[in-house]
Amino acid sequence: MAGVIRKYPGLKFLAKAAMLVAFVGVGAGISGAQPLVARPDQRQRDALPSSATKHAESMAAATPGAPPTISDVKPVRRAAAPGPYYVDFRARTAATYGHAFVWYGKTSEKQVEVAGLAPAGDELPYLLGHLIFVPSETGASYGDLDEQYLTASYRVYLNEADAKKVFAYIKHLQDTSPLWNAATANCTAFIGRIATFMGLDAPFHLLKPEEYVNKLRELNGGRKIVQLEPGRS
Repeated sequence: MAGVIRKYPGLKFLAKAAMLVAFVGVGAGISGAQPLVARPDQRQRDALPSSATKHAESMAAATPGAPPTISDVKPVRRAAAPGPYYVDFRARTAATYGHAFVWYGKTSEKQVEVAGLAPAGDELPYLLGHLIFVPSETGASYGDLDEQYLTASYRVYLNEADAKKVFAYIKHLQDTSPLWNAATANCTAFIGRIATFMGLDAPFHLLKPEEYVNKLRELNGGRKIVQLEPGRS
């Protein structure tokens, strides 16, 4: 006897209903997982500070000890640059008590002009110059250009107009100083006349050269820039 296969419509409906419930459940799971994966635009928003973060940063900026903002930084005041010309009052060692002289020139140039007052010749004119006036020389002498002999230095700066006047005076002083004497017309008196022309206070000329240059700096407060009085020539 052949078997009879019976169809139950209700079972087919229940199977379809079960499949639908399973599909909805899987969809709900997927939709629920979406917030865990940030979109690119969401990551950009997360990188920006929130309003609370901005408020905290503004409070930190107002707190003492917080790093200064750009508006708090004040411009640095630069010191006035020294003039392009200079006169350098110098002292060096010598066989006896030393020698005083000046360097002068332009700061941007290596060439140096030297002026000083010394007895012309060797030992004999020097010894006689302690008793009488002897012929002098007013340019560079042995050791004036050697830094290893330097014992004191006081450099001051001038602008171009004043430098022309001072340099002309130095040349004039060289041309009108034919004699040297240890007690009167000596090297410290010579550079002292240059300092006085420039408006600096000059010490007593019978100091030793090193002491004289250091005293010259002290009397003028170590000032670095000199301006001649109007009409000075």
